[in-house]
Amino acid sequence: MNNLVMLALWVLVGLLAGWLAGVVMKQGGYGTREDLLLGLVGSLVGGGIVWALGASPEAGMAAAAGVAFVGAAIVIVLQRKVWPAIA
Repeated sequence: MNNLVMLALWVLVGLLAGWLAGVVMKQGGYGTREDLLLGLVGSLVGGGIVWALGASPEAGMAAAAGVAFVGAAIVIVLQRKVWPAIA
């Protein structure tokens, strides 16, 4: 798997994680668009950190998707706990 495919996977997983977070965690969010953005940012940051630490694209799609999902989930949970929206 090359780097472009891995980046595309991170984007897809981040958007999916953001959407799922909006569905599951109704309270404290800013809305669907912001959940998607948070998921995307978390996915790219998480994937980028692991890539910078030396993970190779040959690790596989499941590993890349897992890292992206964990990064997205961390950012979304932090948003809900640290700086929740004012309702």
